[in-house]
Amino acid sequence: MTDQADFALTVHRVAVPDPSSNACWSPFSVASALALAREAARGETRTELDRLLTDFDATDALGMPELAVANTLWADDDLALNPDFSLTKSVRRTAFSDPTTVRKLVNTDVAETTRGLIPELLTNPPPPDAAAIIVNALYLKVGWLNPFAAWETAPKPFHSPRGAVDVPTMKVTEKFRYAHRNGWQTVVLPAASGVEAVILLPDESLEQPLDASVFEATARTNLELSLPKVDVREKFQLKSVLERLGVRRMFSRNADFSGLSPDERLFVDDVIHEAVLRLDEEGLEGAAATAVTFRTVSIEIPTEPIVVNVDRPFLLAVRHARSGAIYFLAQVARP
Repeated sequence: MTDQADFALTVHRVAVPDPSSNACWSPFSVASALALAREAARGETRTELDRLLTDFDATDALGMPELAVANTLWADDDLALNPDFSLTKSVRRTAFSDPTTVRKLVNTDVAETTRGLIPELLTNPPPPDAAAIIVNALYLKVGWLNPFAAWETAPKPFHSPRGAVDVPTMKVTEKFRYAHRNGWQTVVLPAASGVEAVILLPDESLEQPLDASVFEATARTNLELSLPKVDVREKFQLKSVLERLGVRRMFSRNADFSGLSPDERLFVDDVIHEAVLRLDEEGLEGAAATAVTFRTVSIEIPTEPIVVNVDRPFLLAVRHARSGAIYFLAQVARP
């Protein structure tokens, strides 16, 4: 629990630096996708991921009927895969020479797992030299053990950084696990199948210090809880976030993913993540997806340079690279 809370807070501080903005992401989905990449990594590439992920175990939360999780490796038809890696994963082959189709296949699969909440994880097709994509997708829907009465929901002021605004606010009086320490109030809302929502309410602002201990609340206390209905969605490109957290090697041409493919040198182009979370009187619904896109490293074979001496009359053209339109054509007879 502590390791996963530490991971969540560590990444959150970097990924969501603005306390005045809405944001939503899934530590479980991001860590699951990175854990698959870690299995394929070797050397310093793996060491950096080990330091970030510590003891994360993606199997801890599995087994609940309301939680759908899919981990998929999309691989190019011609990419040789390490059997030790591919035999334990869901592998789908397709021609990465057609990136538009790859994008469509990945997005359709993610949309199916997330019940349509994330219809377009990949906004753009993968780059032309992409060879594989690791995708994690999850969907969760559970009801509260102590549901809010719909008739109690009413507009109430919410004091946002931009000023107070009336928002639909739910209300319930019940015994919940509660704690108040180090400037944070913690309320645990139990839901079905062992799921729970943990509300972390700062005394002053979201910028005040926070550590993993704030997730712990054991004493049951009678509370009159007012909670706004929630509907948030966010999309991240996590490359810069992970680099700031010390995971750099996997994005470089020196990355080692020989555990994924023994024949092809690969590196990670980017890590794309999208999440949505909704809370209402009956329960919560959320979905998330993470894509780790691998590109091939072009290996140039050293050759002797071709010697070109421009030491006699020549023609010089200035043109537009894409269209081929020639803006200038010069004949240089006497420089």
